[in-house]
Amino acid sequence: MNHERILRTVLGISACYVVLLAVWAGWLIEHTPPGTMPYQIAGLLGLFGFLIGVGMMLANRPTREDRRLRKRGLEGWARIDDAHSVGQTDHATELTELELTLTVPGSETYSGRVVYDLSPVDRPRFAVGETLSVRVDPQNRDRIILCP
Repeated sequence: MNHERILRTVLGISACYVVLLAVWAGWLIEHTPPGTMPYQIAGLLGLFGFLIGVGMMLANRPTREDRRLRKRGLEGWARIDDAHSVGQTDHATELTELELTLTVPGSETYSGRVVYDLSPVDRPRFAVGETLSVRVDPQNRDRIILCP
């Protein structure tokens, strides 16, 4: 989960919403029919919840670079040489640094490291000696993405 992107999204939506509330309270409220205030407030609250939900959903998507790498990267595989924990996260997973031996068809084998957010359920798939599918950026061989 990309906490920075989600925080920026929530702050941006909240700031725009405060402006909308100021316009509504300062100008629109006096031009609306009497007796519709509760419906307007319910509509504004519903709009805020909808915008926050959609914003968080879009903010949690992979970045454009990651999507491009997953789509256009060179396909290869990686053997896990070593795996050790870097630290716990706030959502019952742990950051794990994986030392890999990467093989991409048409080039020499090389080694690299990746920090991966690993859940306890996936731990057997990321054991030392296991082989994973990867995508490698053709212009920068150090930029890889795991495709488990």
